[in-house]
Amino acid sequence: MSHFLVHSAATLLLQLVAQGQLDMEGALTARDRVGIQDFVLLDETTEAAFLSNLKKRFSKDLIYTYIGTLLVSVNPYKELDIYNKKQMDIYMGVNFFELPPHIYALADNAYHTMLTEFNNHFILISGESGAGKTEASKKILQYYAVSCPSTTLLNTVRDKMLMSNPVLEAFGNAKTLKNDNSSRFGKYMDIQFDGQGDAVGGHILNYLLEKSRVVHQNHGERNFHIFYQLVEGGSDDLLHQLGLERGCQHYNYLTQGQCAIVQSINDKNDWKTVKNALQIINFDETHLFEVIASVLHLGNVRFDSDSKGHALLNNNTELHWLLGVDAHRLQEGLTFRKIEAKKDQVLSPFTTDHAIYARDALAKAIYGQTFTWLVNRINESMENKDPSRKTVIGLLDIYGFEVFYVNSFEQFCINYCNEKLQQLFIELTLKSEQEEYEAEGIEWEPVQFFNNKIICDLIEEKHRGIISLLDEECLRPGDATDLTFLERLEEKMGNHPHFVTHKLADKMTRKTLERGDFRLLHYAGEVTYCVVGFLDKNNDLLYRNIKDVSLQLILCQIKMCFRLYCKYRRRPETVVTQFKSSLQKLTEILMAKEAWYIRCLKSNESKQSGQFDEALIRHQVKYLGLMEHLRVRRAGFAYRRKYDVFLKRYKPLCPATWPHWRGVAADGVEVLVQHLGYLPDEYKMGRTKIFIRHPRTLFATEDAYEKCKHELGECQLRNTKATGQRENTENRKKLVNIESCWRGTQARKEKEKRAWAVKVIKKFIKGYMTRGQAKNTDNSEYLAFVRQNYLNRLRDNLPKTVLDKTTWLTPPAVLTETSEMLRKLHYRLMVRKYVRGITPQKKFQMKLITSSIFKGKKDSYPQSVPSFICHLTSHLIGEEDINPRVIQMIRNERIKYCVPVIKYDRNGFKPRQRQLILTQTAVYVIEEAKIKQRVLYTSLKGISVSNLTDSTIVFHITREEPKQKGDLVVQCDHLFELLTKLCVIANKQNAIKVVQGSINFEIQAGKGGAVDFSTGPEPMVYKAKNGHLMVVTCQNPALLCHSRISLLMCQKTLNGS
Repeated sequence: MSHFLVHSAATLLLQLVAQGQLDMEGALTARDRVGIQDFVLLDETTEAAFLSNLKKRFSKDLIYTYIGTLLVSVNPYKELDIYNKKQMDIYMGVNFFELPPHIYALADNAYHTMLTEFNNHFILISGESGAGKTEASKKILQYYAVSCPSTTLLNTVRDKMLMSNPVLEAFGNAKTLKNDNSSRFGKYMDIQFDGQGDAVGGHILNYLLEKSRVVHQNHGERNFHIFYQLVEGGSDDLLHQLGLERGCQHYNYLTQGQCAIVQSINDKNDWKTVKNALQIINFDETHLFEVIASVLHLGNVRFDSDSKGHALLNNNTELHWLLGVDAHRLQEGLTFRKIEAKKDQVLSPFTTDHAIYARDALAKAIYGQTFTWLVNRINESMENKDPSRKTVIGLLDIYGFEVFYVNSFEQFCINYCNEKLQQLFIELTLKSEQEEYEAEGIEWEPVQFFNNKIICDLIEEKHRGIISLLDEECLRPGDATDLTFLERLEEKMGNHPHFVTHKLADKMTRKTLERGDFRLLHYAGEVTYCVVGFLDKNNDLLYRNIKDVSLQLILCQIKMCFRLYCKYRRRPETVVTQFKSSLQKLTEILMAKEAWYIRCLKSNESKQSGQFDEALIRHQVKYLGLMEHLRVRRAGFAYRRKYDVFLKRYKPLCPATWPHWRGVAADGVEVLVQHLGYLPDEYKMGRTKIFIRHPRTLFATEDAYEKCKHELGECQLRNTKATGQRENTENRKKLVNIESCWRGTQARKEKEKRAWAVKVIKKFIKGYMTRGQAKNTDNSEYLAFVRQNYLNRLRDNLPKTVLDKTTWLTPPAVLTETSEMLRKLHYRLMVRKYVRGITPQKKFQMKLITSSIFKGKKDSYPQSVPSFICHLTSHLIGEEDINPRVIQMIRNERIKYCVPVIKYDRNGFKPRQRQLILTQTAVYVIEEAKIKQRVLYTSLKGISVSNLTDSTIVFHITREEPKQKGDLVVQCDHLFELLTKLCVIANKQNAIKVVQGSINFEIQAGKGGAVDFSTGPEPMVYKAKNGHLMVVTCQNPALLCHSRISLLMCQKTLNGS
């Protein structure tokens, strides 16, 4: 039974820990079952105790543990439900040690410390491949995306930051023997925040992309993900456009590792993710994928040897897909080397090996420069252009220490990087510890630790280090080889304690070294490097004629990169020198920021959940320097807390501080520790914190607190039961009194509400009865209500167009005059808006059309220019003036223009008042409720006007049926505007003709008529003796207005006759 109770209690405690409901000190009571949450609190700082605690926590799926503010993370190789929105909310704004260790706790404290102190921070994430570094950086970015303030602009920035991850993973990650998604480059991202804590921008720096992977992969490894995603996930149209076939087996660069298909990787789904990410970051994908396809085609270029051993292209079909350059020049660049001697140039043929080297060098250079361009484009999309000061949190996700069966140039650079970061790590840790001690007035005790400066100097010292010797060997004339480089190392560093080769080693060590190897004793242990390929990889050169060809790249994305890469005639810096310079710049960036650390560990090599490989973990703990860091943190005092936090938790242990301490917190802590019997050498009192030297002192205090807490709970329970019965009787009486008072108050409120309602209703009825009288005390409020109600309804139902003159609301009698004034003002405002809405470009376009038709051809055109469009709506017919039956008949055609005209009968030329309507498809002649004639724009074969000042128009119509009406003769005072509108709507600009003399028209089949034009002192329109319609216009253009009046009188006379 007792065993069952203990197990139940342990289970409950574990659940509370997992749910984040126990604080750091509270979880100390579970230390025997789930381990210590902070390694600083271990009784023994031995490697065995460290690993035992780590294993104990890992077995309970507690993958995070602290070393002070450093977070240790063990990859569980399974999904844990500790990264949801609920967990984020729990850790937001909480003190670092108040909840169990979590990556959200570290991210949140870095963020709030940045806001509080307004300084810059960085989070260094390190560990070997497969330990979870990339996932850790993703979790931090996701946390900031959720926890920071949110706006549309900020969400766009965050989306681009988050979407940069899948893009960079596709182009910079690959499957290796240790990790299916291994980052093959180092990444440092700055997240920029403004003064309110909003994420407003970002910037990425990349380091040492493993370009050699493009052309060669070891067995069991793959090329970069993007190649497989394109071939497997790209659409058929895209592959056809790029000249590719589906299936990785067709490409030499994708099959060397013999594992193109991996169960844990879904290239098709990843392709969709990358495509979506590129769209969010605003990339032009097509050209980018052309570059990727070009690398694949380049890998399929093969060479044969002629009789002299010179390289020949096996076939050049692949060259036509390569980068859009001239195939002949590219073929020459791949098979010949250009040698310049003064002003002469000589082409020296390659052997097959040299040609393959040139091909691979070009492929690596293209991919490397494209990756650089890609990072720059991502930076442009995330750039914050606000010049005000920003604070940043940097995320450094960089390769961990690497030790393989065969270690080459890449491992040398990576391990050199880790040496530098370890040196920086120890320096910053000691500095922060010393600064805290000095700030609290505690004497600093020197710490013994391994200083790896001797190893850093061995590698990077000027003129004597390995890097300098490697560069010298690459640059010196003569036959420099990898073995001559090794000989130089043995000559210069033969006595160095951290360097050994086969030649320099003793008899036992020599058995473990090949003749082409050298061994360095790093801070993390011994690593043996094979020098084969060091010089070629460090040079990373393109032959001159290959550079010349690359300058012709038509792909704008990489052209600028190659121009920068190729514009200098002098030899570029070597790879290791560039890497050394970038590391120095990175160190300067990090030294200017406050540091936070995440150390990622692999639990096993087989990537199986639940397996804890102690030997593997011990190796990682060693080379990550975790024991060094723990010794630094434990050198003085293991535990420190602010006085108010310490006193708040442990005050029940002392009668003088319980339940409330009224004085200064520091004095209360002093009283408390004296009561607990702390010895003088077990603690120190700082300015704001108490420092406790030994974890056992804290554990004893915590155990006493747990015991006291239970006693306080039992005492409280007894007191509650004793006073419960007495309080129940008193509470019932109080409840009855409160209920009575409440009901009375509610009844009085209801009475007042009803009396007010009766008063309002009476006044409203009386106002309605006297609404026709002059304003008085009885009807003033009612009339005000009527006015407000009408104006509110009118506001929501105003006419939307100038032509709508039927929907104006009928006003009450009291507002008749006001309504009419408002109606006129509203229509004037709509006319004004309509005229102003005609843009100068549209006005100019319409004037240009009118000018092209009539300028220099019709006499009245110059007088029409100043008023053209200025009074556009003054003469238009509104929809209320068009008969509803007509509107119903043409409801499917949108009315574009409507104007009054005079139409002349074909026989007798009797004038008729008509409406001319232009719709989307036809011209309508309307007489009241009848459609007299419908002329489709397609049947309108021509329009004729005279060259005089009259306003007569003849529409020439194609007659498709014998009974169809003939041509149409009308007179319109707005001739220029009507015909311009017709040109715009029906595209009939070329159909309008300005005629001198007479205009002939067709009355019916086989019968025609004519309109004759002449000038005179007075305008007249009449039927001439010859049967033609005679139009006489005014000779003086200045009398044009008077002429139109006279013309109307003539038309009335003609109508009467």
